[in-house]
Amino acid sequence: MSFTADRLLLFGATGDLSQRMLLPSLCALDAEGLVDEKLEIVGTARSDLDDHSFRNFAREALEKFMPANRRGSMATFLNRLRYQSLDASTLEGFDALAKKVGQPEDGLAIFLSTAPSLFEPTIAGLHSAGLADGNVRIGLEKPLGTDLASSCVINDAVASAFSEDRIFRIDHYLGKETVQNLLALRFANIMLEPIWNANYIDHVQITVAETVGLESRVAYYDDSGALRDMVQNHMLQLLSLVAMEPPTSFDATAVRDEKVKVLRALRKVAEGETVTGQYRSGAIGGEAVPGYDEELGKDSDTETFVAIKAHVENWRWKGVPFYLRTGKRMPKRTTEIVIQFRPIPHSIFGGKGAKSEPNRLVIGIQPEENITLRMMAKVPGLDRDGIRLRSVPLDIAMPDAFVGQHKRIAYERLLLDLVEGDQTLFVRRDEVEAQWDWIDAIRAGWEEQGLTPKTYTAGSWGPSAAIALAERDGVTWHE
Repeated sequence: MSFTADRLLLFGATGDLSQRMLLPSLCALDAEGLVDEKLEIVGTARSDLDDHSFRNFAREALEKFMPANRRGSMATFLNRLRYQSLDASTLEGFDALAKKVGQPEDGLAIFLSTAPSLFEPTIAGLHSAGLADGNVRIGLEKPLGTDLASSCVINDAVASAFSEDRIFRIDHYLGKETVQNLLALRFANIMLEPIWNANYIDHVQITVAETVGLESRVAYYDDSGALRDMVQNHMLQLLSLVAMEPPTSFDATAVRDEKVKVLRALRKVAEGETVTGQYRSGAIGGEAVPGYDEELGKDSDTETFVAIKAHVENWRWKGVPFYLRTGKRMPKRTTEIVIQFRPIPHSIFGGKGAKSEPNRLVIGIQPEENITLRMMAKVPGLDRDGIRLRSVPLDIAMPDAFVGQHKRIAYERLLLDLVEGDQTLFVRRDEVEAQWDWIDAIRAGWEEQGLTPKTYTAGSWGPSAAIALAERDGVTWHE
């Protein structure tokens, strides 16, 4: 559905996500003139605020979470904001919300961030108030269920009021510059795509490591765990971008068609191909941190770490393992993809110092956005006893390569695409269901095997069994 919305309705407008990400993203877009001057933003939440107090709330959030050099004229942005309080669990307040939104000239975009239990009543409320009809599209923030069955319930509820072409399921990783650059790296450089297959690639590693513990997510995380919180969405999206076939074009249908093929080709994980862990007290950055059970205040079998050996069963990737690893209370915060190429078939260089190492491509996503390709080079010298070789990095640091470009919040791109109607970087229903199908099978296997998390010390890279998972194949995790 092609239209650029002139109204944006933000659910959860006083929540943490809104303060840290949504309001700063929208303010940045406004400062750069990237949204139409007639766009109005209506916030809604349970908090009892009026327009003036919501603008003050937004100003405080921007001053706290947004760099001053990106705010532009905050007054101009704040004047776009209006507010309507709402209890989304009942239908009673939705007519007042519709009145506040008014009648858009061009269309309405809705950003919905809510607890899974509120999806159905919220969609029913939007529908009853006429806020789901005509030129209206909706963006859905996770969590979209806890398994395939609950995800289908949510998707069915949304589909009862919105057609698929009006549903924008958000995975904020897809808004990150380096994730998008992965597509450019693969499909805009002829030297890479011909060797992007099992003939030349030995294995792939994807790591998402966090230094934080539970913070404010105690109840959600203990019901979710690392597998559902990170692997089901972010990591499987990264895997699908690495493994997908070249799409016919860079549009929503072509890109998402190829991603879902990868997700459906994931082989069922066998016994011994996963490791789970839960952190205990330790130290990170020289500071003591408590264990998961201490933060939670009770014993729990929820995993805060998971490592998986995955396989994509298709022509391109047959026999290539994809090692996935994510955890909380890791030694450092990092998200990266490692493409480990195979060794050369024969070295012409003899001598003690001429040992060749396989090439390795490292794509850093956060906190630093960079691409590093390690290649073999000759060590300078006369080499009377034979050529000496060394692996040297070829670095592309994005901030250095594109001087003058701001480091954007991922939600800037996603909110702009939601307003303008581009679904390319959003997740389609069949993708979500393919992800949940694979994840549910893993959880069923854990239950069948009676698998419980192994403990690991906060500040380490997880249980020793995760190291063994890779090392028995002769692979070392990239750290």
